[in-house]
Amino acid sequence: MSLDSGISPRTSRFITVDIFTSGYRAVGKVAVTSHGAMGMMNDTTHSSVDVSDARMARLLMPTKLVDHFEIVRMMKNKVHAMCMSRREDLGPHAIVRGGYVSTVEHKIRLTTQMFEIEGVMELPGRFDFTSLITEGTREFIPIFNATLTAILIPNLKVESAGILINRKTVDIMALLHQRVKPEN
Repeated sequence: MSLDSGISPRTSRFITVDIFTSGYRAVGKVAVTSHGAMGMMNDTTHSSVDVSDARMARLLMPTKLVDHFEIVRMMKNKVHAMCMSRREDLGPHAIVRGGYVSTVEHKIRLTTQMFEIEGVMELPGRFDFTSLITEGTREFIPIFNATLTAILIPNLKVESAGILINRKTVDIMALLHQRVKPEN
């Protein structure tokens, strides 16, 4: 790996990720410190992310490989979602939970312009949509035991132990327990 790759010398390991933008899917490895993917994606001192051994596919044909690169670089603000197969890859509990020891699980469904995500959010109390989306410095919020589905391509479905969602791309968020039951 070259010295100009933008990766901090504190890097301790690579994790496998599945990254979704508005038009592409990139599967590869990203370098993280002990703070995990949550620390890396919410690090305000770096606006881009390098994906090593990256395989790219168009969302329209998510399983057809378009190209394979040693490294692809992308701007974090263009990432809609980053999926990980292991919850531990998100980072330590203190970082993932925002420093809170006890949390409440909220089953949610959210949408972006491209994706629907259903899963569990762990929040330090009651659900407050406005503060979740507009306050604080975390641009990427974690969703656990989640399923990501492309809206226009329903056969693109990814189940993940943890997904980081770019909060600036969120269009709609709903709590599943507030779903209206159909009338008979």
